[in-house]
Amino acid sequence: MDIKNGLSDRDVIINREKYGKNVITGNKREGFFKLFFSSFGDPIIRILLIALGIKLVFLMKSFDWYETIGIVIAILVASLISTISEYGSERAFLKLQEEASRLKCRVRRNGSDVLVNIDDVVVNDIVVLESGDMIPADGVVVQGSISVDESSINGETREAYKVKSSSLFKGTVVYSGSAVMLVTKVGDKTFYGEIALELQDKQPISPLKMRLSDLASTISKLGYIGAILVSFSYLFNVVVIDNGFNIGLILDTICNFRVMFGHVLYALTLSVTVIVVAVPEGLPMMITLVLSSNMKRMVKNNVMVRKMVGIETAGNINILFTDKTGTLTYGKLEVVGFLSGSFKEYSSESSLVGCKLYDMVKMCSIYNNSSSYSGSSIIGGNITDRAILGFFNGDFRDVSVISRVPFDSKNKFSSCFVDDGGVKYNLVKGACEVIIDKCNRYYSESGDIKSFYNKSRINDVIRVKTSSGIRVLALAYGNNNSLDNLIFLGLMFIKDEVRNEAISGINLVHRAHVQTVMITGDNKNTAVSIGREVGIISDDNDVVLTSDELSRMSDDEVKKVIPNLRVVARSLPRDKSRLVRLSQELDLVVGMTGDGVNDAPALKRADVGFAMGSGTEVAREASDIIILDDNFLSISKAILFGRTIFKSIRKFIIFQLTVNICAVGLSIVGPFIGIETPVTVIQMLWINMVMDTLAGIAFSYEPPLIEYMDEYPKRKDEAIINDYMKNEILITGLYSSILCLLFLKVPFISSVFRDSVDNSYLMSAFFGLFIFIGIFNSFNARTSRINIFANLFKNKVFLCVILFIAIVQIILIYFGGSLFRTVGLNFYEFNFMLLLSMTVIPFDWLRKYLLKRKRVSYGV
Repeated sequence: MDIKNGLSDRDVIINREKYGKNVITGNKREGFFKLFFSSFGDPIIRILLIALGIKLVFLMKSFDWYETIGIVIAILVASLISTISEYGSERAFLKLQEEASRLKCRVRRNGSDVLVNIDDVVVNDIVVLESGDMIPADGVVVQGSISVDESSINGETREAYKVKSSSLFKGTVVYSGSAVMLVTKVGDKTFYGEIALELQDKQPISPLKMRLSDLASTISKLGYIGAILVSFSYLFNVVVIDNGFNIGLILDTICNFRVMFGHVLYALTLSVTVIVVAVPEGLPMMITLVLSSNMKRMVKNNVMVRKMVGIETAGNINILFTDKTGTLTYGKLEVVGFLSGSFKEYSSESSLVGCKLYDMVKMCSIYNNSSSYSGSSIIGGNITDRAILGFFNGDFRDVSVISRVPFDSKNKFSSCFVDDGGVKYNLVKGACEVIIDKCNRYYSESGDIKSFYNKSRINDVIRVKTSSGIRVLALAYGNNNSLDNLIFLGLMFIKDEVRNEAISGINLVHRAHVQTVMITGDNKNTAVSIGREVGIISDDNDVVLTSDELSRMSDDEVKKVIPNLRVVARSLPRDKSRLVRLSQELDLVVGMTGDGVNDAPALKRADVGFAMGSGTEVAREASDIIILDDNFLSISKAILFGRTIFKSIRKFIIFQLTVNICAVGLSIVGPFIGIETPVTVIQMLWINMVMDTLAGIAFSYEPPLIEYMDEYPKRKDEAIINDYMKNEILITGLYSSILCLLFLKVPFISSVFRDSVDNSYLMSAFFGLFIFIGIFNSFNARTSRINIFANLFKNKVFLCVILFIAIVQIILIYFGGSLFRTVGLNFYEFNFMLLLSMTVIPFDWLRKYLLKRKRVSYGV
């Protein structure tokens, strides 16, 4: 080890090959095509692939190319959109990570100090560290001494003092001092890297995927039942009805193998058609669209989504564990006041100016401080020293510093021995319980030194202030270089101010019936004070625990406490992972915020991990969602967007399954009444495009309504289709089916349209009827309100898509010709068809009204 010269260029190459690079390998990034093929694992897409396989294997003779192409397009578009969105999000995340790797550090090589990227550091490098530097790898101090912020590793808010032979860890930050470090471990072998490697476990299955799997199973069963019914209806028609219920003719038909084989084969064709019709092939694409469109909207709200299903899961959170510093508070300490020994409180430097006490307090604050001014900026030191220095302007007479004793978390004080024009002072600041006991006198505003007899009153003030979330430091001085017979100067009040938006964010989350638990390294009094200020603690039944109290409880005892738990003080990293695990065992959907390496395991284990944008690389890697502005209000917005997405998915399912019920109803009943192909193949292709692609786009841009936050989170086992949806799908679907059948078979209706050899006017009108029923029903599906126009203009995409479908449908009716089997309707015919299709609106209005009267669970 050559501290003076460091490594040579050759040594760097050798050590990099021998010990590895200073990078965290983590999970291997999935490429575009791997992401694309993995998207085929979606439950609904699997059903579509099975349906596609059945058509290819069994129906080659009567192969329906248009319908098959429609299924293939639905699969490819959904998979591509999903892949592009997730791949783009991952690229944005990698860019964020790359920015962190561009940080520089100073290393000693070839006899001189040079700046290199942190990634280029190797084992046995000599690294020069100063205030504000991030430690690039694990190592030991070989020269000098520094104070280090290790909160990202161990969760402790206080700095650690490091001297020769002390261990240093990658990712921690130098508060003050300067030192030379020997690198002993890099990359995955660092403590930081070992935690990153522990995060390779798979995450829990998201509630959305669980619900989609259940939905796929339900739809499959309904499809099979429909297939059996349509096969039975067809066979009953050709075997029984066509033979006039004559037993002999029926038996002859059954015994004729060639005839029956043809009938059975056609029945199989109808069955597969029903299964394909029953499957909402547009659902995967719509889910992908709604997730990706909301991802873009959320970035504007400072929320970067790494994993698309994380958005929807956020809307179902039951319990949210959140850090305090930087999330609920600004993470920036400031001095909010000063109290003299005569119990006079000063709120600013200007209010203290003019008395002799001011000079002593300022001298103690400026010289017994590891921070310093650089122009108008304050650099170096720890956050407490920077806050104290920020209370004063930088002008002060020159004072010679003789010696210093830096702050140590064990001693809980720092001191500075100075010479002020021939008068020597030992300036001391630190924890009240240490300093006050060593003071017998105090320095008054007039400069008089008086007996310090009222210490109990000072301690009362300290208790009041700390219970208000304020940190208190004591300032004192002595006339010799010792801690004996100190003279009390006063108390410095320091606070990390609560974000105003954090209070509104907490209120919004509570409105959403999400339990919020604050986890902090602060003492219990300060934690309770902050908890009350932001609104986390509001009831006498709210439970506050320290880490020690939590560790003494069994898992079963903790589970009993969790429903009322609000604050965990003096927390340790293991507390977070334990609380996440136990909450999940209670079937709760768990959200977790974090920014440090120590938070990463809990972020990974949680159903939704929220990493702070300013957090560590490992925390961001472990997360589902990154809060770019470190703001709790952004988390509440993520919950709102998650609920909006789930609502949008449910609305689309109502819309599409209502159409599918209608189509399946026509397929089942049609053969009995002589209707086998009410729509042509090319018409079906347009219908599929309307019901799947275009409708998916329309419902993807539903607005996030604040009223969604009034609802309770969805249970993990709650089905995606609730009772209200079943009611609308079944009743409106059956009404649509009956309306279509009556349109084709009732003489009064058919008489409205002009006669033709092939009923071309009636069938053109039927094509229009089917589409316009879907158009008008889309207004019913998008809201559970009786007023179908509520919030309509907040989704301009919906209006544009519906208008586009209507215009194209009118063009197809009048100009589709033989390709679409349409002929132009006259004014009376068109309006009659339009009015009939519009009846789905008053019909559904009546259904909603009756449900409301019965007080049935209302809404999607």
